[in-house]
Amino acid sequence: MRVLIVDDHPVVVSGCRALFASDPSVEIDEASDAKAGHRAFLQKHPDVTVVDIRLPDLTGFELTRRIRKDDPDARIVMLSVTDDPAFVVRAVGMGIQGYVSKSDELGVLAKAIRKVAAGERFVSPRLAEATVFASATIKASPLTQMSARELEILRLLGRGERISEVASELGISYKTVANTTSALKIKLGAKSHSDLVRIAVEIDLS
Repeated sequence: MRVLIVDDHPVVVSGCRALFASDPSVEIDEASDAKAGHRAFLQKHPDVTVVDIRLPDLTGFELTRRIRKDDPDARIVMLSVTDDPAFVVRAVGMGIQGYVSKSDELGVLAKAIRKVAAGERFVSPRLAEATVFASATIKASPLTQMSARELEILRLLGRGERISEVASELGISYKTVANTTSALKIKLGAKSHSDLVRIAVEIDLS
């Protein structure tokens, strides 16, 4: 089994390696940002890819979208520093097969990787329970109302980047970003650009 870990925290990567150190049938590859992770995915063809939600260059959601564009059957476990149930729902809605919090025991991540590799789905039991009892909060969260591309644009706007900078960073046209920004204002009930920035900060994807 080949596992690709896309995470910019060395302690997480070393922890994953330690999890499978005694199992010679598991090979671990790593990448420290989304773009390197995407390249590694295309080169290594891992059985399971573990993706951190918060990466230095793109969100884990956007990386997942790009991977899925190349391989719709890619098996992905999302690793999150947040326990917000809305993130779980967003990930599951994208078809991600596994979801684990960084506050879970490492053994939970190992279980998620093995189950997803076997074609099953796995959500950290603690997060699954929290999600079941948070339907109202989830429904109210702007996170569940946006696509991966919209989330990525919102995240970059939240970092103070201009529309032209967002377009350049994502490799899309100025018009696409401008139109998406206008659509996000309507979707999220934002009256101004600063409202969008505030929402981005509150979601905390950076």
